[in-house]
Amino acid sequence: MFVSYKWLEQYVDLSGVTPQELAEKITRAGIEVEGVETPASEMKNIVVGYVQSREQHPNADKLSKCLVDVGEEEPVQIICGAKNVDAGQYVAVAKTGAVLPGNFKIKRAKLRGEESNGMICSLSELGIESRLTPKEYAEGIFNFPNDVTPGEDALAALNRDDAILELSLTPNRSDALSMIGVAYEVAAILGRDVKLPQPNPAESTEKAADSIQIRIDAPEDNPLYIARVVKNVKIGPSPLWMQTFLMNAGVRPHNNVVDITNYVLMEYGQPLHAFDLDRLGSNEIVVRRADEDEKFVTLDDTERTLSADQLVITNGKEPVALAGVMGGANSEVHEGTVNVLIESAYFDGQIVRTASKAHGLRSEASARFEKGVDPARVQAACDRAAELMAELAGGTVLSGSVVAGELNVEPKKVSITLERLNTRLGTDLQMGGVEDIFRRLQFDTETNGNEITVTVPTRRSDITIPEDLTEEVARLYGYDHIPLTLPEGESQPGGLSPYQLGRRVVRRYLEGAGFNQAVTYSLTSEKRAAQFALEVRQPVALAMPMSEERAYLRESLLPHLIEAAAYNNARQMASAALYETGSVYLNEGENVQPKEEERLAGVITGMWHEHLWQGEKKAADFFTVKGIVEGLAARIGLADRLTFQKSAPEGFHPGRTAEVLLDAEPIGVVGQLHPSLAKEMDLKEAYLFELKLDMLLNADREDLSYVPIPRFPSIGRDIALVVESTVEAASLETVIKQAGGSLLTSVRVFDVYEGERMEEGKKSVAFALTYADPEKTLTDEEVTAVHEKVLAALKEQAGAELRA
Repeated sequence: MFVSYKWLEQYVDLSGVTPQELAEKITRAGIEVEGVETPASEMKNIVVGYVQSREQHPNADKLSKCLVDVGEEEPVQIICGAKNVDAGQYVAVAKTGAVLPGNFKIKRAKLRGEESNGMICSLSELGIESRLTPKEYAEGIFNFPNDVTPGEDALAALNRDDAILELSLTPNRSDALSMIGVAYEVAAILGRDVKLPQPNPAESTEKAADSIQIRIDAPEDNPLYIARVVKNVKIGPSPLWMQTFLMNAGVRPHNNVVDITNYVLMEYGQPLHAFDLDRLGSNEIVVRRADEDEKFVTLDDTERTLSADQLVITNGKEPVALAGVMGGANSEVHEGTVNVLIESAYFDGQIVRTASKAHGLRSEASARFEKGVDPARVQAACDRAAELMAELAGGTVLSGSVVAGELNVEPKKVSITLERLNTRLGTDLQMGGVEDIFRRLQFDTETNGNEITVTVPTRRSDITIPEDLTEEVARLYGYDHIPLTLPEGESQPGGLSPYQLGRRVVRRYLEGAGFNQAVTYSLTSEKRAAQFALEVRQPVALAMPMSEERAYLRESLLPHLIEAAAYNNARQMASAALYETGSVYLNEGENVQPKEEERLAGVITGMWHEHLWQGEKKAADFFTVKGIVEGLAARIGLADRLTFQKSAPEGFHPGRTAEVLLDAEPIGVVGQLHPSLAKEMDLKEAYLFELKLDMLLNADREDLSYVPIPRFPSIGRDIALVVESTVEAASLETVIKQAGGSLLTSVRVFDVYEGERMEEGKKSVAFALTYADPEKTLTDEEVTAVHEKVLAALKEQAGAELRA
């Protein structure tokens, strides 16, 4: 809901409260204000100008040379490219030195040899979205009505000096879907009065009932239908103040009659519809359920196929509107409309939602019917629209309203005791203070001893039980004023589960290693759903997706992490390290809930270390990301149980990728993104890992044990082995560890060589071995015996020879 500060001032005194202060107060009272937009804050030096003359540019067919009065001693010459510019118009002019949205500065210039001192502006150039611009000004400049003066502030005339508060409303607060509803809320917060419109249209002697009759054949869907007739209207643009208020509220102006219905919709929260009475096709309105497969052309010139669970307004024969959703093209108000029928009705929210959803038509009207409108405003809104049509469209309002059906909604009465209220809130409020809060909310109250009974207005359908009254008192009293207390009595102190603690350790380790946490969508496209998946299954499709890009549940965290890295890379953040812990969803079969597993994934691009003052640079590579995974395993006590095995899953580099195993069971993958995919994402190189986090954290661990610092020296031996090029260093390391027994305390690779002086198809792998005994100093003979055993095992099991 977009709320215009200047429009709101018509209903409640806002003196002494800035828009930003008001936004803060509304948020603290329970309705979140997502932001405050002040369109004029980034613009200056924009005035109303009067085009005295216009002639063709001598050197350009598409340019006009205009002499414009901008309120100064002499008119200025401005070159304009708009097709609709002409003499006699009042226009918005950005003078020399003006600043437009986007910090666009206007300078004196020469265009095709002719001097231009400013710019004649369109509405889009003044920051108004094209979807909100009146159609006649969608292309070209905007023309003011003739009630403006050259030199006056154009932004003020267009209400661009307004402040727009964006309210994020929860479904239960439908009362705040109108300016009057917001005014009630603000008046309660500020402790001020609400000034409501008092519609009282002047009526002719001719009766509306002589022009139209109404019959409701579906009273459960439409308990009340009210119509008023306004004759002899003159269709034209609505006043500038109304157009600008509508645009600030996110509604596009059309003409005075349609704009009035939209204005009253935003003002009262009651949807209205205007029919061209002469094009209606009869003098009768019949509200009924649609026939199955009945055809109907809506205002957007689209033929709709209706179903029997949808409600239509008909002329007794054919539909003229889809109730609560959209009117029909056959009865639309147009330039030649003279007589207007105003519809104001109460439709069941569920049937409106059914039709809106079936046809993909969600409008301001349908949103309000779905959430619930105030039954007490149905008549008042109709009267208000009729009054404005008489005032702004020159129409004649026929006597009386034509009413069909009956809607008796009595205000609810809810009671609560002062003791219960204070117990719930932990406060010590007195009855007088509670009564004052309900008075500010304009709720009638009755007090009987310690109990207060509140008569809830029909506009507040969200208040039905005592707890709702407690919430109203809490938010108006001020959540910040509620005292902090500790619970009394015996209680079990809370804490994290072992799994949650483990997850926290994982996150801290990665952040300490230089990663930033990312949170990405669980929904993805069909193409990316199974990409990089550790377990490839048929992706789980949503029954009602928001879009094709968010139609499936992900099976891997990596696709969106790679997108995030590419997004950063495109914005000159070439070095990125991102990780995520989140769920993936695995298909378990038709009509079965997908299996949800938690995964850990990361991506690294660019430089891993870069110390320019030391001249040190190190780009991320396979061993960087492998070392991070190994360090993580060590941090959670699984270092000795984690191994790596060469692998080439789809999407990864075939020579720089390894499967990660825990106790010989696959739990993930680590490697480089395939170069073709990296090129597609506009990344140079990217290194990835994804692990089954639940298997890591749920793995059985032995209790942590410590060993004393060795008192006896160790002995080191280096060996260089010649093996086939296809033999993996990891397999050699395994053989060495098995053969070395308890005396072998450390094995590490320190060199791999292939090339000159090495037989073709062979390579040299060098290991550093460390031998030690915690109980004594080893003799050379003891070490040699074990070392010879290691060499023999290497030759027998891996065909390894000592390099000469």
